[in-house]
Amino acid sequence: MAGLPAKLQNMVKEVDQQIAPRLAEIDEQVLYNQQRVLDLYREHHVAEEDLVGSTGYGTDDIGRDKLESIFADYFKTDDALIRPQLATGTHAISTGLFACLRPGDTLYYMTGTPYDTIQEVIGIAGDNPGTMKDFGIDFDTTELLPNGKVDYDGVAAKLRANDHIKVVAIQRSCGYATRASFTVAEIKEMIAFVRQILPNVIIFVDNCYGEFSETEEPTFYGADLMAGSFFKNAGAGFVKSGSFLVGRQDLIDACGARLMAPGIGKAEGATYAYMRDYFEGFFMAPHTTGDAIKGAIFEAALLEKMGLDVSPKWDEPRTDIVQKVIFGKPEPMIKFCGAIQHHSALNAFVDPIPSHMDGYEDKVIMASGSFIEGSTIELSCDGPLREPYCLYIQGGLAYAHIKVAVTHAVAETFFAEEQ
Repeated sequence: MAGLPAKLQNMVKEVDQQIAPRLAEIDEQVLYNQQRVLDLYREHHVAEEDLVGSTGYGTDDIGRDKLESIFADYFKTDDALIRPQLATGTHAISTGLFACLRPGDTLYYMTGTPYDTIQEVIGIAGDNPGTMKDFGIDFDTTELLPNGKVDYDGVAAKLRANDHIKVVAIQRSCGYATRASFTVAEIKEMIAFVRQILPNVIIFVDNCYGEFSETEEPTFYGADLMAGSFFKNAGAGFVKSGSFLVGRQDLIDACGARLMAPGIGKAEGATYAYMRDYFEGFFMAPHTTGDAIKGAIFEAALLEKMGLDVSPKWDEPRTDIVQKVIFGKPEPMIKFCGAIQHHSALNAFVDPIPSHMDGYEDKVIMASGSFIEGSTIELSCDGPLREPYCLYIQGGLAYAHIKVAVTHAVAETFFAEEQ
């Protein structure tokens, strides 16, 4: 890469050698996941006519129905709900939770207080109409232990004490916390633990950022309902609108009724011109997620060499596409974020400015030169302007772009006088 200080160029070469075995492991994971997707496309006879989409009411959308069957098979669930009308991951989560809960029920998060936008859905942050609190749905949680792990003693006590717990929720990714994201193995343990105490409770997983990051998914181990976003892993940068839910048949039916209307449910919801994006995006998702994870490994190794606190470390297990970097103070965080923006394909001339965003309590700094607005499978970074000034780097459609952008961001943030 031209124009970089010699010291930084040598550091990049060292990082390349250091992480090579780990990148080879990711290649094997991508190969396994790609084979599974390909087999399902062949098994379900995906054809060109499935890419057409529907208009109006969206009834008898053959391609949509086929894609939902593929999703259900991939995630080993009864059914799936895929609609462009599910605007975001938060919308899919909200739809899933409202579908399951009724006044007097309790939503219980065993992985601590959820991230900002879900707090607003619940009604424990912000001052918004239509929250769960407005509908008489209660919320409870057990905060994580200081090491970021589940407090199983505290969880057991809450599950045994509250007869109104209807849904136990698990948040896979870290959100705007500094804890590690939970691996599928850890979520498997959580599900088994809950089942021992409340065998019939609904277990819901917020899987955003997680699809294809491992060779297994939480639904393989008994999660009843799970939400994900096409702006993240499963869309691979192709999908222009939509999110999804997968899970138990009765719960997916309830989600369809919540999203559309009772009596209509899954039967409607036009897909317009999105079906080609959905099929192509899900097909490319193993590869694109793999490149994003490779980029995160590179980020972790290089930024740790710069003396920053990173999580996960470059050689630690990966369960999502998020790389946390703690800057400790706002100035370098803002500067690094700006440099990522300046090395984006779109809006490279823009300087990110910390500002208030809908759904968040603190000012947020965000870099996103994505082709699809809000897409976090494309390279972006963001974080709240609050201690410990942690920046969350996500995604990247191509490992080469991630490497170029992050290396130049390091140069502009820490080697400015040498350039």
